[in-house]
Amino acid sequence: MHPTSLMLKGRNNYSITYNNSKMTKSLKLFEEADLGSITLQNRVVMAPMTRSRATADHVPTDIMATYYGQRSNAGLIITEGTAPSPNGVGYPRIPGIYNDEQREAWKPIADNVRQNGGKIFMQLMHTGRISHELNMPDDAKILAPSAVPFTDDQMYTDQKGPQDYPVPEKMTEAEIQSTIQEHVDAAKRAIEAGFDGVEIHGANGYLIEQFLAPNTNTRDDNYGGSIENRNRFAIEVSKAVVDAIGKEKTGIRLSPYGVFSGIKPHDNIDEQYIELTKALNDLGLLYIHIVDHSAMGTPEVPDSIKIAIKDHFSDGAIILSGGYNDAEEASKDLENENGHLIAFGRPFISNPDLVNRLKNDISLADPDHDTFYTPGAEGYIDYPTADESQTLNTVNSI
Repeated sequence: MHPTSLMLKGRNNYSITYNNSKMTKSLKLFEEADLGSITLQNRVVMAPMTRSRATADHVPTDIMATYYGQRSNAGLIITEGTAPSPNGVGYPRIPGIYNDEQREAWKPIADNVRQNGGKIFMQLMHTGRISHELNMPDDAKILAPSAVPFTDDQMYTDQKGPQDYPVPEKMTEAEIQSTIQEHVDAAKRAIEAGFDGVEIHGANGYLIEQFLAPNTNTRDDNYGGSIENRNRFAIEVSKAVVDAIGKEKTGIRLSPYGVFSGIKPHDNIDEQYIELTKALNDLGLLYIHIVDHSAMGTPEVPDSIKIAIKDHFSDGAIILSGGYNDAEEASKDLENENGHLIAFGRPFISNPDLVNRLKNDISLADPDHDTFYTPGAEGYIDYPTADESQTLNTVNSI
């Protein structure tokens, strides 16, 4: 008997195709999208997520190529945070892009994604004060805008377990300039490795946001004090990367009102992010990636600042991120023009075929939280697709 298809019109103006008990949704989320000069196969973005599967020397591994290749059904993949320099390494086994060995190890990862129809950006993440010398190369040092330690938590190390965060060194102006150059060199290596572009990490309480926030930036020079001065480092890093690889290959991630890693919202934060957005728009950045961590228990990012950033970033795209788990919610934000692309995070960990599951109303597999940051393949590349799970269930029932 041939399968039958029945097309019905949903209340939210999307189509549902019933085909062998599957529902296929024609939502804006699954439409192609132009992002600058590249065309994405859909509007789903895989958000950057640290997974700690690189070597102890921060070199990407073969299983990372498998992992990202499995998830290349996303229109755009943004990699886990990648250290642009030895000083930027924060956590155990995160990858770097500060030497040629790392660049070569990234090449098969970019190739796997692009051969499967996806596009991939590398996130450049300098963690600043969120680090520990046990996780860093021997010649590295912990730098930050000011000598203000993070005291609300501990840093995990493979060697000795949780450790108190050290007091970071206040960056000299020479170190600020050399750190900007490290971002440039890292961006160039990423492009040489075959990446479509880079995302500058200006969120989650890492170095760039440490400059933005007055509780972690107590400087009284050109990089501290006023809104203009606290924004300066983020703008200078962005400009230098744009000048090096092109504005069409450069995005940035921001988390206004974020509280990760000891960042505290402050008076005039809206004004600060609006001024920062205007400057980024003038530079012609490809996109701003706004992350809202409220689904993880942090304060919600007000809609007003999200709208203000979108309105003042008139020449680029907005990626919305934080707590998305279903196609309807994501497409609603797209239809309402709140953003241009939607980033999904943890659902991609345990659902390598996430786009297919969302599109066909297939239930999502739950991730194993115990293996989020452990080394090896378990909890990383061993999650089955829906089709593989169905095959396995069929075999087990025989």
